Amino acid sequence: MGDRQRTRRRAAAAAAAGALVLAAVPGCASGGDGGKEPTGRDRTALTASGTSSRPRTPIEHVVVIFGENISFDHYFGTYPKAANTDGTWFTPSRRTPRADGLTKRLLKRNPNRYNPKRLAHEQALTCDQDHSYANEQKAVNGGRMDKFVEFTERDKCTGQPILYGAPGLVMDYYDGNTVTALWNYAQHYAMSDNSWDTIFGPSTPGALNLASGQTHGAYAVDPYTHKRVTDASVVQSPDKNGIGSVINDPQPAFDDCSAKNHTAHNNLAVMTGTNVGDLLNRKKVTWGWFQGGFRPTGKENGYAVCGAAHQNIGGNQVIDYIPHHQPFQYYKSTANEKHLPPSSPAAIGRTDRANHQYDLADFDTALKGGRLPAVSFLKAPAYQDGHAAYSDPLDEQRFVAESVNSIQRSREWKSTVIVIAYDDSDGWYDHRAPRILNGSSDAAVDTPQCGKVPAAGGHQDRCGPSQRLPLLVISPYARVNHIDHRFTEQTSVLRFIEDNWGLGRIGGTSFDARAGGLDGLLDLRRPRAGRLLLDPKTGAPAR
Repeated sequence: MGDRQRTRRRAAAAAAAGALVLAAVPGCASGGDGGKEPTGRDRTALTASGTSSRPRTPIEHVVVIFGENISFDHYFGTYPKAANTDGTWFTPSRRTPRADGLTKRLLKRNPNRYNPKRLAHEQALTCDQDHSYANEQKAVNGGRMDKFVEFTERDKCTGQPILYGAPGLVMDYYDGNTVTALWNYAQHYAMSDNSWDTIFGPSTPGALNLASGQTHGAYAVDPYTHKRVTDASVVQSPDKNGIGSVINDPQPAFDDCSAKNHTAHNNLAVMTGTNVGDLLNRKKVTWGWFQGGFRPTGKENGYAVCGAAHQNIGGNQVIDYIPHHQPFQYYKSTANEKHLPPSSPAAIGRTDRANHQYDLADFDTALKGGRLPAVSFLKAPAYQDGHAAYSDPLDEQRFVAESVNSIQRSREWKSTVIVIAYDDSDGWYDHRAPRILNGSSDAAVDTPQCGKVPAAGGHQDRCGPSQRLPLLVISPYARVNHIDHRFTEQTSVLRFIEDNWGLGRIGGTSFDARAGGLDGLLDLRRPRAGRLLLDPKTGAPAR
């Protein structure tokens, strides 16, 4: 390639990067549609066009690894300083910037009942904490961040003696001797220390915000008849039609494996409206959600059975597939209710009987076959998703490192952005106070802090942001050894996908409209970062 051609390519990439930055500015939606969802004749034209939308930047593939239940301070509170007393040795680069983490004052004179303590490598398996919508608000305590022990701590794990628990556990943190892979990725690529859970609460709201930026628009149904019912554990603040918001972990209505393969009587949730899968389909952009254990192990009473299981590092057997972690199964338009496999390897990422919902094995097939979808969401089998009580940082590390290694070894790596993000904080302590951007005044669950801010569209039970979560970007186009301090949230990932392929916005008071972009984590003018292959067991660079 000659100098003139190189100059032209760099100019084109810079122009594309500028377009993405412009699209990420609130109110400047992609495609010139003012952020409105295509309707009527426009929607038909998009569907009938038969041509796929090309990316607006050098990024042709986005892979989102979506983990479970970690606050920023729980994994990165002392970054980049590790104790190096156990686990894998970690030595940071001298040029490593400091994150907004746990200062000496916060470690020694914390406003909570206990000071934060370092969790050793041998304490990877811990009790699960309380991450309910109401109690997380109470722990934040109007921004004072001093009531975590009272409202989100669970320091005892009944019937599970192999799990570590002790008073003050909710305050505790790991360092680079245990979450070694993530610290190494932060060293070589980019990380945010100002990324937030879009609303208070557990896994399902976080997953829905990633998929649609929207937890309003749900209604409850009977698991057998699918008739609408009233159930406050499924939907809060319903209107006269039973449509309200999700703040808990109801299971998806369009999933055979929900309600214990429909042998239990738990009411299920239906989401109405649009998700990013719908937008991608309209533009003919390939995509898929790939989750461990999605492939059925059998059938019972006409329902698919999701029975695959693995042992975590403690020897506990854990069922791989958790229905309420799969956001696209709440939407009829994007559900694969019977867990059908793709019609062929070539169909992965395209609309067929699998309807873009797959097992993780299908991601491996697509990647090895050179058919990586433009957008892929990866959800680990439960024992590797990082959720306390049944998973842990070491099992999670193996999944993340193996996934990233496989992508970096592929030919698609040169045009890929890998995002590591999380669904909620699990209630683990983080010292940064949130600035509430969307309010709620449901007297049953909301604290006064939420009532001081208007609720977009008048929809209650979407108060947030709540707590900081880890967010890392791994890509040849990532800024190297960089910590970005600009505001992002779960829906920033959604917004990046929308902007990169010119999808427009979700609409209907989706939080994609307010989300900050990922621009501070990337330099789209030219690739600067190389491959970093890690040992999945230790998290250290592979030899």
